[in-house]
Amino acid sequence: MLNLWENTRIAFIGLRSNKLRSFLTMLGITIGVAAVIVLVSLGQAVDTFVRNQFLGIGTNLLIVFPRPDENGEVRQLTLDDAGALADSFRVPDALYVMPQLSLNRTATFAGREVSARVVGVTTDYLAIRNRIVVDGRFFTREEVESAARVAVLGPRMVERLLPDVYPIGQSIRVSGVTFRVEGVLNSIGGAGFGPNDDDVIIVPLTTAQIRLGGERILSGERPISNILVQARDAGSVQAVAQQLRETLREQRDISFRDDDDFDIFTQNDLLDTLGNITGLLTIFLAVIAGISLLVGGIGIMNIMLVTVTERTREIGLRKAVGAQKQDILLQFLTEASVLALVGGAMGILIASAGMALTRLALPDLAASVQPSSVALATLISLSIGVFFGIYPANRAASLNPIDALRYE
Repeated sequence: MLNLWENTRIAFIGLRSNKLRSFLTMLGITIGVAAVIVLVSLGQAVDTFVRNQFLGIGTNLLIVFPRPDENGEVRQLTLDDAGALADSFRVPDALYVMPQLSLNRTATFAGREVSARVVGVTTDYLAIRNRIVVDGRFFTREEVESAARVAVLGPRMVERLLPDVYPIGQSIRVSGVTFRVEGVLNSIGGAGFGPNDDDVIIVPLTTAQIRLGGERILSGERPISNILVQARDAGSVQAVAQQLRETLREQRDISFRDDDDFDIFTQNDLLDTLGNITGLLTIFLAVIAGISLLVGGIGIMNIMLVTVTERTREIGLRKAVGAQKQDILLQFLTEASVLALVGGAMGILIASAGMALTRLALPDLAASVQPSSVALATLISLSIGVFFGIYPANRAASLNPIDALRYE
């Protein structure tokens, strides 16, 4: 332990005596460590952000979509399909079943015109999507049944369409149809991908079908975009998925020989897929950043070889007074490790500052340097110092003391 402390002290003396050279040698390690920590931390923050966004739209959700066949034709979902899924005898583990119709329409108010996403839903929307009305009210079951022209707006839609007026009670027009604004939803934030659920107009499903959609399928029924189902708890999600599949196959008369003409996605499926994507992206970026560490390690090896050459007479003198091969080896390994660790420490400080700036610029991302990233960076720095210091240290330890003393 005493020898290690003495070698470390000598290493720091060497760093101070060649400040510029030491700084330039450590720079590669510093940049590499900072890049790895920043990219890994950002990857973890993005993964957490994505998961929170999905959990924010509701828990234990399953979504049923129509699936195109091999010819690209789609058999649309209908209210009869949703009614079959809402049957508690056929899908006993479903807590809520909500059909919805998504449309893109033009909304106008007082001469202002915006492109709007209009979603027709039932009164289960607030419960299944984990949202609340912060001003006004949501529409009632009677208004759904009567196809009433009432609307509830997301906060972002209020900013775009009615920026300077109190929205409740105002009349807006959607594709020429007048709607009375009855409520404003809470903000859940944009996920950064897909539609922004704050920038939406929510209307009764029947109103969207009759007054805004108008489309019918061959049977005369009005189609819907998808069906949202909420399982009773996380443990019953897979059971609900199986119940939905069996019920829909029976409802839609699908032969046992034929494939499903619908898809059922669960939150776990979506989160796992997105987690795999963000994980692979993080690893890819970290590998690219790791190239800087490789370059930094080569720089350490190069400077240590120069150091061995410069200190040949010193090495010979140490051996002449009794220093063993392992003593010389340990001394130069320690110096290489100190170079790498100091560079790594500087990289950690730079990464911490970078994460602080990221939090200021993107507060929703909640990016931070994780202790695991710091531990990984420290381990990598030490490993680089040892790996790239082995050859120079061994070369120094193998010098013949007589030849070393004669070296000019």
